[in-house]
Amino acid sequence: MMLESQDHFWSQVAPDYEKEFIDPYRAEVLSPLRKILLRFAQQGAKAVGDLGCGIGPLLPLLREHFADVFAVDFAEGMLERARDANPGVEFLHRNLLDLTPLHGRLDVAVSVNSLVMPDVGDQEKALREIAACLKPGGHFVGILPAIDSIHYLTMLLLDRALAKGMPLPQARKNVTQLNELEMYDWAFGQFRFQGIEQHFWQPFEIRHRFAKAGFRRVKIAKVRLAWKQFAGWRDLKHLPAPWDWFFWARRSRTL
Repeated sequence: MMLESQDHFWSQVAPDYEKEFIDPYRAEVLSPLRKILLRFAQQGAKAVGDLGCGIGPLLPLLREHFADVFAVDFAEGMLERARDANPGVEFLHRNLLDLTPLHGRLDVAVSVNSLVMPDVGDQEKALREIAACLKPGGHFVGILPAIDSIHYLTMLLLDRALAKGMPLPQARKNVTQLNELEMYDWAFGQFRFQGIEQHFWQPFEIRHRFAKAGFRRVKIAKVRLAWKQFAGWRDLKHLPAPWDWFFWARRSRTL
């Protein structure tokens, strides 16, 4: 599958991951993720899985508040960085299409910008696998990149260019370059960068695909990102920042 061919690209970008990709963990980011994870821990959740852990930015928080922490990633380069900084975590080198060792073991599953496989079949299979990892009624939370946010920033950058006196054709060309619009397939929500292909989500997609996989009570909210990671931020920072989608879902009692 296409997912299998992506692991080496992610390993290659692991050393500079924070510089190359929008970071939802920056201090300026407005996200409910930390708060809700702490709530689960306070309510007695013991076992948590960081599914698609990357270089491990979430693992220190999970180690502090949960008894059993599992971390999964398909890119060995990512896992190398995560292992070095997080003793006591059980790491699994595998993709999200087969999480058999974790089936039925998790109170909470977390996925931060890891459900980005471009193949719809892979997305749905990964969601079913995650549901299988959760105990009945278990929680699934995380963050997904938002394609509608790219449209939003495109609008703001176009307004900015026109306000500077650029003719419309020149303004559109300027925005295309600044917002890297040539890297997107808008119809299908795909993003391509240096051999990596990711899926960016619409809110209705989240509800639809999660429900098909056996999740209920699917809630979503905007994670307001750090303006400093976007083109034109000095002129736009007085406006609401672009976003990723935060989600919170529960596994159905029966799958």
